[in-house]
Amino acid sequence: MIDSLKHMRHAQSSKEELAGHFTDLAPALTVRQAAIESARCLYCYDAPCSRICPSEIDVASFIRNINDRNVNGAAAGILKQNILGGSCARVCPTEILCEDVCVRNHDAEGQPVKIALLQRFALDHMRFDGHPFRRAASTGKRIAVVGAGPAGLSCAHRLSMLGNDVVIYEALDKAGGLNEYGIAKYKLTDNFAQKEVEFLIGIGGIEIRCGQKLGENLHLKDLHAEYDAVFLGLGLGASRQLGLTGEDAPGLLAAVDYIAALRQAEDLSSLPVPQRAIVIGAGNTAIDMAVQIQRLGAEEVTLVYRRGFDAMSATHHEQEIAKSNQVRMLTWAQPQQVLLDEKGRVRGMRFEKTVFQANRLIGTGITFEIAADAVFKAIGQQLEEEVLSDPLAQLLQRDGDKIHVDAQFRTVLPGIYAGGDCVAPGQDLTVQAVQHGKLAAHAIHNDIQSKREAENG
Repeated sequence: MIDSLKHMRHAQSSKEELAGHFTDLAPALTVRQAAIESARCLYCYDAPCSRICPSEIDVASFIRNINDRNVNGAAAGILKQNILGGSCARVCPTEILCEDVCVRNHDAEGQPVKIALLQRFALDHMRFDGHPFRRAASTGKRIAVVGAGPAGLSCAHRLSMLGNDVVIYEALDKAGGLNEYGIAKYKLTDNFAQKEVEFLIGIGGIEIRCGQKLGENLHLKDLHAEYDAVFLGLGLGASRQLGLTGEDAPGLLAAVDYIAALRQAEDLSSLPVPQRAIVIGAGNTAIDMAVQIQRLGAEEVTLVYRRGFDAMSATHHEQEIAKSNQVRMLTWAQPQQVLLDEKGRVRGMRFEKTVFQANRLIGTGITFEIAADAVFKAIGQQLEEEVLSDPLAQLLQRDGDKIHVDAQFRTVLPGIYAGGDCVAPGQDLTVQAVQHGKLAAHAIHNDIQSKREAENG
């Protein structure tokens, strides 16, 4: 945990100066800019941007509404498909999704329509009297949702829309999941994750109970007995290990733990900041960690990955963010040894250079060392085994280290469903977790209604 850095200095800049380093990465569009940008859209028939959107937003339609100055219409169209459209507009990798397939990439301008910023504009400027959606007539059914991240919140909202009552059980102190605890602070600013949660539950019929962790003070067998259905939107709470001696030494910790502490800190100047930091990984979490520790005042930040730039799961856009923030990026190197000082604290790391030969990655035997006061692991997350430790949960079929589900997000246990990062299908994207939750809600509702009809003859 972050306590392993307590021996380090705190950020040297003032609270106000540091806050200025974590403002919006991409400034919002003004009304005039939104009008100009929306006019660039060709409103394509069978638009490729809509077809590639994981949450099935009708992109061309909402942009046309913006151009027609019907902001509420644009917002309603987005939210109908993606109730967390505000956060997705800020964190979704649109550069490899909707904006990547925009036909404007191939005309004289060679620039896609700024779809993400237009989506944000619609949702930031919507003005509804109350919640934009109304609940259907009560079904009298109650569903438990485990996990208040994007998948769980999306599932709960859609179930409520369909007339069901929902109780969300969340292990942490706040709802929001990755949006609250795991996204770079400069991507979701101004307490946006909590504002979005409050908006979502405004539909009614949803209760959130925090401090309830599956496998500790919450058990699947009890939920299965008490509720008409259970949805597991667990997320991936455990960081993968490097498998090296010294991995528990002071100064070596999971990047997600530091990012969570940073996001919850009221005063960023209170955070411990190493002078020299190493980040190991190749995804967006690694980029978020490296950029944020640099902005907090680290003098030297090095991101190291065992393969090349093209193999990084972080998009080219994210890589450019790191480079523009003076993050040094080294590829074709894998961790070999944690280097410790006389007090047993991290003083650096030894790496081995790698090459790709005969369709596999191999070490070359050539090593080098990088001095560092802290090493942050960002090599992926996995399910916490303890959350599935009770007897009923152990009966869930697994696909590797994830939960097996069918096309309707049903697990092998009747009445228990799962979606989001904890299931095998998907790319661990926020927008995809939202889609999983939405589709699972329809499957749950339909299965419950079918069962009721069968029982009533």
